[in-house]
Amino acid sequence: MQERLIHFIWQNLLFDTNNLKDSENETIQILQKGVINMNAGPDFTNAKIKLGDTIWAGNIEIHNKSGDWKLHGHSTDNSYDNTILHVCWENDLPIYRTNGTIIPCLSLKDKVNKNLLNKFSYLMESANDIPCSSMIHTIDEFTWKIWLERLLVERLEQKTERIFKDLEKTKYEWQEVFYKSMAHTFGLKINSQPFENLANNLPIKVLSKHKNNFMQIEALIFGVAGFLNKNCKDEFTIGLQKEYQFLKKKYQLAEVERNNWKFLRLMPANFPTIRLAQFAALLYQSNSLFSKIIEENDLQKITSLLKTSPSEYWDTHYLLDELSPKRIKKLGSRTIQNIIINTVVPFKFAYGKHKNDESLQQNAFDLLEKSPAENNSILKKWKSLGINSKNSFQTQALLQLKNEFCNKKLCLSCTIGCKLLKNETR
Repeated sequence: MQERLIHFIWQNLLFDTNNLKDSENETIQILQKGVINMNAGPDFTNAKIKLGDTIWAGNIEIHNKSGDWKLHGHSTDNSYDNTILHVCWENDLPIYRTNGTIIPCLSLKDKVNKNLLNKFSYLMESANDIPCSSMIHTIDEFTWKIWLERLLVERLEQKTERIFKDLEKTKYEWQEVFYKSMAHTFGLKINSQPFENLANNLPIKVLSKHKNNFMQIEALIFGVAGFLNKNCKDEFTIGLQKEYQFLKKKYQLAEVERNNWKFLRLMPANFPTIRLAQFAALLYQSNSLFSKIIEENDLQKITSLLKTSPSEYWDTHYLLDELSPKRIKKLGSRTIQNIIINTVVPFKFAYGKHKNDESLQQNAFDLLEKSPAENNSILKKWKSLGINSKNSFQTQALLQLKNEFCNKKLCLSCTIGCKLLKNETR
């Protein structure tokens, strides 16, 4: 028996509460089950029970077997002396406070509906990506709505926490951290790390000194990325090399190892060279991008700020120094949406928290509500189970549910899992 399940059963009183008796055959009446203790000490505080004819107020401790009390060192820890009831699955050993007085024990082993236990075992042993996939259709729409809202807040809080950690390292240089996050997003999953390395090696303050010279921006981006350290033939690449050699010495720039960039199994439009060219164009065309993003609330206008196309050279190239059929390599709508979801929205939310501006935080939610639903393998799985998404608000919440709950089988912490278990007869 898992101790966390006993916690869940006690917290929700999912057992037969009639004719309860403790280890000494005293009648137990639960007046207050207590509240979960998130700190050190007993599991539930501020509980109240009636034991025989006496009302007791204090704490509740939960274990699988009563003997775990001693194994966990509680018998010599006076912070557990105010425990009024020891709730266990199985009572195998009497336990005592530090002063030698016995603590009443309530065994739940024969008081819990077997359907609940069987359903929990099914969830824990399920080989499905989503453990409750065969039962999920029984959950009502209102429960889904409230849970998805909580999941999205949790997801944004997690992203905000990472942003604030990065801000502490830079003494709250918002533009620098925003620029690095943008770089990470441009790299997609496969090239996010070399893009991060690029941003770490090439500070936004260096780029801002050349904001009016597109060629120098491209030279800095491709040079630090490690793509300008070979013999080249075409005029454009040779020009970038010449610019970069001067700028490299001026700023003492370190380069990313060229072999860190991944091309294999990527469509040419997603080659890192194309992403770098688009990134350079965005940096050149959108001065003070962070400030503009924070000030703008309209999704279409933010999308316009991010629309960009690299220099004409890239119309006929996917790689430096190698011709290809002509094709405009503008930043696609999916990529822009990805930037809005993974950089714009989290930074709006984080900046709103930093400034105690609720309107900014609300705008983060509004942008996701107005953005189309995402489409990936995880969301296709949800869709196959009848869980459809109308917008990015819902898809982001479903990604959080899958990654943070389903993958870790935290069904007892999930509103859906809890509801499925609570639906069983007590």
